[in-house]
Amino acid sequence: MLVRVWDAPTRLFHWALALCLAALIITSQVGGAAMAWHFRFGYGVLTLLLFRMVWGFLGGHWSRFSTFLAGPLAIWRYLQGQAKPQDGVGHNPLGALSVVAMLVFLALQVTTGLMSDDEIAHAGPLTRFVSSVWVSNATFYHKNIGKFILLGLVVLHLSAIAFYFLRKQENLVTPMITGDKSLTFAAPSARDDWSDRGRAGLLFLVCAGLVSGAVISMDGF
Repeated sequence: MLVRVWDAPTRLFHWALALCLAALIITSQVGGAAMAWHFRFGYGVLTLLLFRMVWGFLGGHWSRFSTFLAGPLAIWRYLQGQAKPQDGVGHNPLGALSVVAMLVFLALQVTTGLMSDDEIAHAGPLTRFVSSVWVSNATFYHKNIGKFILLGLVVLHLSAIAFYFLRKQENLVTPMITGDKSLTFAAPSARDDWSDRGRAGLLFLVCAGLVSGAVISMDGF
């Protein structure tokens, strides 16, 4: 039976975040004038993170933190091959850990980016509000630590997708495109009607407005 697992806002968030991350990697390597776009995509990631944090409480059943965040016992049970059938409908316990890690380190990367200074032509809008020590430490982390942690998490994510496809014959990509997953047991279906999509669109606009307003205020301070 087909079950709606990922609602449209969650799917759009996922692919928009993937595009922003790819653009951030490219612009960081190009440098120069591309750094202006690097900042813009960084603001985009911040907007997406704010949206996802709220959507984790208001979104579809399988997108909510309360549904997929697992405790140590559930993780251990999963590793022992004793997981419940519903543990693999949305994010499995290990997948949930990777999601949390990605959100945390993305937030840290964006925050340090706002406080970074390349000492050439571009500086984050928060640099004027913190000490030079904070700017130096944030810049070092952003360029030399956080970037590689995130790249590692991306590689881990792609490796997990390949592992599930090749070893378990489970396609994790298609449900993130269509929203539906074929199951052999009954499971709750995520609500994904136009009312929810409209609410998500409004929420995203609010998040975008907050980020834009904050950046403009800091630039004009």
